[in-house]
Amino acid sequence: MAWLLAGCGQPAPWRQESYVFGTRVELLIAGAPEAQARAAGNRVLQEFDRLHRTYHAWQPSELSALNDAIAAGRAREVTAEFAAYIREAQSVAAAGDHLFDPGIGRLISLWGFQTDDIQPHLPDPAAVRALLAQHPSIADLHLDGNRVSSRNASVALDFGGYLKGVALDRAAASLKQDGVANALINIGGNVMALGTRDGRGTPWRVGIQHPRPQGVGGAPLASLELRGGEAIGTSGDYHRYFEVAGRRYCHLLDPRSGFPADATQAVTLLIAPGPGAGMRSDALSKPLFIAGTQWRGMATKLGVDVVLRVGADGTVSATPAMQARLKIEVPDLKLEVVQ
Repeated sequence: MAWLLAGCGQPAPWRQESYVFGTRVELLIAGAPEAQARAAGNRVLQEFDRLHRTYHAWQPSELSALNDAIAAGRAREVTAEFAAYIREAQSVAAAGDHLFDPGIGRLISLWGFQTDDIQPHLPDPAAVRALLAQHPSIADLHLDGNRVSSRNASVALDFGGYLKGVALDRAAASLKQDGVANALINIGGNVMALGTRDGRGTPWRVGIQHPRPQGVGGAPLASLELRGGEAIGTSGDYHRYFEVAGRRYCHLLDPRSGFPADATQAVTLLIAPGPGAGMRSDALSKPLFIAGTQWRGMATKLGVDVVLRVGADGTVSATPAMQARLKIEVPDLKLEVVQ
């Protein structure tokens, strides 16, 4: 989770909030007349709503219709946009050794995370083992143009770890088309910055949530300035989770074990400006989180240089590039720099 840290004495940007993708969405626009900002912001939120409805994993949608066809052993024609997203998600999953795999939707459902009302209930271990034995993966999908088929009927897509990043990129493109040069887009802690906070050079500054904050409204773990076009993404075990017998089970599942990854509390990464920066900030945080203690090697493999990680024991570590950008907000915090 990340949020805007206001600058003293600066005019407040125009702000609009909503609830999409199962999380809070915040849009700030600076240096534009209110009427222009409002119109541009409304178009962004309309696109967010369209993406949410089109690719919903457990309510009737284009994505759930494809999952139904896969389960029945049938091919299905999808839109060119949907086909492009599948190809892109396949590529991202392969780059991270499939630690992040949008094809394990049935496993996510088995754990009870495909709902807005998560219950503290463990799945039947035998059911988990049976599903793992079928090795569902987005790699099992075959695309012939826009026609999608699967050699594995146990595959079910869930774009929950990918779509918020796509939405960041779509929002940035929409805002630029509407003549907005300075904005901050925050989708549940996946953040992209455009321009500056005041349109005159003052950078956007965001805080990175402490995964185990002390007290109500605890201070952020750290903060950093975002330059125009940069995107930051966080995966944590504190947003969608439940507890049984004092143990936390989060929604970030390890496809190798079929169980929630538990070696990490949170991972935050920063992606440089460029095509797909928002998508990468969202999707690439997942394999880093699931890799656990092997996160540094995975970051190198994925070409991600700016990373902050909080381990299961609360140890905070960062790459040198992240250390250079961070302002630590927690007194006496010990930061381990990992080369």
